[in-house]
Amino acid sequence: MTSIVTIGGGTGQYALLTGLKKYPVHLTAIVTMADDGGSTGVLRDELGVLPPGDVRQCLVALSEADAQMRELFGYRFDRGGLRGHSFGNIFLSALERLTGSFEEAVVTASKVLAVRGDVIPVSTRGMVLTCRAGDGALGTLRGEHVVSAAPSIDPASLRLDPVVEANPRALAAIAGADAVVIGPGNFFCSVMPNLLVRGIPEAIAATKAKVIFNCNLMTRRGHTDGYGVADFVREIERHIGAGRIDAVTANDTPPDPELRARYAEEGEPVLAGIGSSGLGTTHGGPGGRVFSADLVSRVIPAQKPEDAVRRTLIRHDSDALAALIMERCLGVSRA
Repeated sequence: MTSIVTIGGGTGQYALLTGLKKYPVHLTAIVTMADDGGSTGVLRDELGVLPPGDVRQCLVALSEADAQMRELFGYRFDRGGLRGHSFGNIFLSALERLTGSFEEAVVTASKVLAVRGDVIPVSTRGMVLTCRAGDGALGTLRGEHVVSAAPSIDPASLRLDPVVEANPRALAAIAGADAVVIGPGNFFCSVMPNLLVRGIPEAIAATKAKVIFNCNLMTRRGHTDGYGVADFVREIERHIGAGRIDAVTANDTPPDPELRARYAEEGEPVLAGIGSSGLGTTHGGPGGRVFSADLVSRVIPAQKPEDAVRRTLIRHDSDALAALIMERCLGVSRA
């Protein structure tokens, strides 16, 4: 059975895992521990726990429990003192306080949710994402949610405070994988923090696994302005080594005009074939690294009053992304 390790966080990793689990593979999700926004941020501040939100999403994505149990872990309270908190976040934080170990909490939750695969925090130590503002006027930005919301950032200054060591289980999973899949997700706040953890870039550079990068669908104003596929790839390979990415998935179909208009203030579409020079053919032919398809989901998530953070409107289609990775990048059929 093909062993696939995914690296990322947030809704991007949830979408990826939801599609990949339909194939005959063993999945391991390595999850960022830099999240500090919304419900997760409150729990970190008030209880001193590690961030549960991205881990919860991965657990639900890989769960084979009944629909009601999966919905329970994603349920957000819409009133009272718990408004904005998800049940799953509270459950994981309570387990961490009870056991004294976030990893033990994840293992227990995995049993409750009948998870098929493994969910591994990238590190078992707390960390804060820091970055300089793009214009330098605001000095150093501290916290994933602050960096994410900043009107502009200096990507080269992205750091973790403190610098933390990788979870040994994460390193072992990367070493034993057949494929390592990086992204999709908020590029500098969900994907890149994993590559700032000591040991992770080195493990990816050394593994014999095929390394695949899922390019973002959209740029982000003030963060990735003007980025094409090649620019995203260069940022990743700045950490793991030039030429280390074996395959790139990218969208080749613009979002619907109505959806594009709603997103206009936040960024521009990133399309295969535009800004991909030096990456080979955009259709994965001989010698090419970029594999493209229509990857935009036609389901627009509704913003609910109880949501602790703003929902992303343009997202990857789980099945289309999984098919592109499995069938065209790896040659594994769903049957």
